[in-house]
Amino acid sequence: MSEQIVIVGGGAGGLELACKLGRKLGQGYVTLVDRGLFHIWKPSLHEVAAGTRDIHQEGLSYQMLAHDNQFRFVFGNFTSFDSVQRIITVEPIQDDVNVDVGTIPPRQIAFSKLVIAVGSVSNYFGLSGAEEYTISLNSTADAENFRLRLLKMLTLADVKKEVDPRAGIDIVIVGGGATGVELAAELREASKVYTDYDFPRLNPDKDVRITILEGAPRLLAPLTERVSKAATKLLQERDVTVVTDCRVASIAEKYVTDVNGNNYPSDVCVWSAGIKAPDFLKELGLATTKSGQIEVDGFLRAQGHQDIFALGDCAACIAPDGKMVPPRAQAAHQQADYLVAMFVRAHKGQPASDAPYVYTDHGSLVSFGRNTSVGTLMGSLTKLGWFVDGFFARMMYTSLHLLHLNALLGPVRTAVTATASKLMKHAKPSVKLH
Repeated sequence: MSEQIVIVGGGAGGLELACKLGRKLGQGYVTLVDRGLFHIWKPSLHEVAAGTRDIHQEGLSYQMLAHDNQFRFVFGNFTSFDSVQRIITVEPIQDDVNVDVGTIPPRQIAFSKLVIAVGSVSNYFGLSGAEEYTISLNSTADAENFRLRLLKMLTLADVKKEVDPRAGIDIVIVGGGATGVELAAELREASKVYTDYDFPRLNPDKDVRITILEGAPRLLAPLTERVSKAATKLLQERDVTVVTDCRVASIAEKYVTDVNGNNYPSDVCVWSAGIKAPDFLKELGLATTKSGQIEVDGFLRAQGHQDIFALGDCAACIAPDGKMVPPRAQAAHQQADYLVAMFVRAHKGQPASDAPYVYTDHGSLVSFGRNTSVGTLMGSLTKLGWFVDGFFARMMYTSLHLLHLNALLGPVRTAVTATASKLMKHAKPSVKLH
């Protein structure tokens, strides 16, 4: 069989791997499989949910990227593989009303190397009502669902305000990690814009009530205490209620209850309290952890397999210091670069490198709207990291997205895309209203 590198999952790591390999190896060697038709940078989903980023304007077509980067794109849902025959099975995709598209039968794709990069999904930890009554920002569809629901709730609250001065919207975010904190800040900024568009009775600070419930003693627990304090201060200045040391006991349609019996009114509840690997990975026959991640060695190979790899959130990779590589976009980016070098060497017939993958922590940044961010840089160099905030931190945060686009589009098209996006912001409302 000729060399065929099949990558399953078009997230940050999988798509960068496909684009870089396609450009280096040329046509006919790389195939990307994904159940979606377009890509958007997952760390920006909180902006899609708040309506400050338009997925239809900024989403990148996989077919376009495949054409431009010389790889093949297959639209479908990866369900299983045969390690002996070296084939994967791709099932038809169902549409929004769960009806088979019908004309696309299951397909089998041969591989010489298989890379699984399917990301993560929400972990509800068996909490009563969590899956039924919350929205998780795992995909663009989730973020769009939240945005449309927000628009409807704003309309309803504005109408009710005529007869009930207490009318408003209660948004509860369970989980004070980066996703929860960024969403709260973005929603507060967006709510001020929304109320300028025909919601004259609503006070964005008082009538759009945002609460974060965090089980740990502070927000952003994995980051430094200084970052946590700065984030808490910024949220409180934006009239976001922060409740720490709060263990949620159950979630109902209209409220969230903690273990102490306190109820928090909730018109919409967002779950950002934990992630896990997709459940189907446990059915593939590969060694997995309790959370469903594929166990990989230092070369990102699935345990017991020489030509099956995993990267990103779905891979359980142990660093040389014995710690688990964190599920971050920067880890997926680094792992993609590592596999690019490995596969290119193999393609050229060069001996494999004996250097395992080593995660490098470049720090963490948390967005607080369009004008500020907070976090640390150079985490691995200074141990605690260099604390940054304000406009400079925001520029650094924005540069992370640009680096991702550069990996997909190249420098010229990235510059054009960034400029066009900036110009469009002056031609359209600051939030998406349709």
